[in-house]
Amino acid sequence: MRVLITGATGLIGSEISRRCQEKDIDVHYLTTSKSKIEKKEQYKGFYWNPSKGEIDLNALEGVSAIINLVGASIAKPWTEKNKKIILNSRIESAMLLFDTLSKNKHSIDQFISASAIGIYPSSKEKLYAEDDTGVDDSFVGKVVVKWESAVNNFQDLGIDVAKLRIGLVLAENGGMLEKLKQPVGFNAGAPLGDGKQWQSWIHIEDLANIFIHALENELAGTYNAVAPNPVTNKELVKCVAKTMGKSVWLPNVPAVVLKTLLGEMSTILLSSQLVSNNKIESTGFSFKFTHLSNALQDLLK
Repeated sequence: MRVLITGATGLIGSEISRRCQEKDIDVHYLTTSKSKIEKKEQYKGFYWNPSKGEIDLNALEGVSAIINLVGASIAKPWTEKNKKIILNSRIESAMLLFDTLSKNKHSIDQFISASAIGIYPSSKEKLYAEDDTGVDDSFVGKVVVKWESAVNNFQDLGIDVAKLRIGLVLAENGGMLEKLKQPVGFNAGAPLGDGKQWQSWIHIEDLANIFIHALENELAGTYNAVAPNPVTNKELVKCVAKTMGKSVWLPNVPAVVLKTLLGEMSTILLSSQLVSNNKIESTGFSFKFTHLSNALQDLLK
C-alpha cells in the first residue's frame, strides 16, 4: 500500500509517517519546502505550492489513499492576515488536490482528512457526538465548517471521505503540553478562566493509530478523535503538575485577563468541548491511553 500525506513533516504527520513505515506502508508526502524533500525507499517527498496551484504529479504514482493534515497553526496571533493564512492553507490545498485528481488519472479511492472538535459549540454540560449539527460561533468553528466542506467535495470524484475531528493532542515535544510544561516546571501553573472548561484530549500515538485504522478499515464519514475520558482544564493542569512532581498554588488566570491579552484568540483557551468517541470505538478501534494520568506518565517520563 502507498499513501500520500500532506503535512507529513508536522507534529502529527511525522508520527503517522513513522507508523506507516512500521507497517510497510509506503509514504509519499507533499511539502512546500524543497529542503525537506527526501527520497528514501519508503519515504519520498514531492514539492507543491497550493497558493500558486503547483504540484508534482509524480506524488500520485501508485497511491491509493490521501491523508490530509496540512494547515497553518491556529496558535499564531489572529490578525486579519493570519486568519487568511489559517483558512487558505486548508482550503487552497484541498482545492488543488481536488482539481489535480479531477484532471488526471489516479488510483486514489480514499481521502482521510484532519478536522477539529472546535466545530462544536462551547458548552460545559453537553456531550457532543458526530451527528450534532451545531457550530461554534467563533473563528475556529467557521474555519472547520469551510475545511470540511472542501474535503467533502472529494465524494463527487467517487472517493470515500473520512474526517477525523481531533481534540487536544498531547505529545512529548510540541503542542499544548510543551507550552504547559514550562510554567508548571517553575511551580507557576494555573487553571485558565474558571478551569471548568472541558478538554477532550488524545495521546499522539493513539491519534496516529486512528488514522492508520481509518486507512486499513476503509472508514468513511465523520469521527471524533479523542480519548475516552475528557478532563477539565483544572484537572489537566493539576495532573501535569503531579506527574512532574510540581505543585499548583497560583490562583486561576481570570478570563478577563486572557481576553485582554489575547482578544478573540482567547476562545482557544476558554472554550469547552465535551466530546464522545463512541463512534470510532464502535469500528473496533482500541485506545492505548484511556486516562490522562497514563498518557502523561508516558509523555513526561
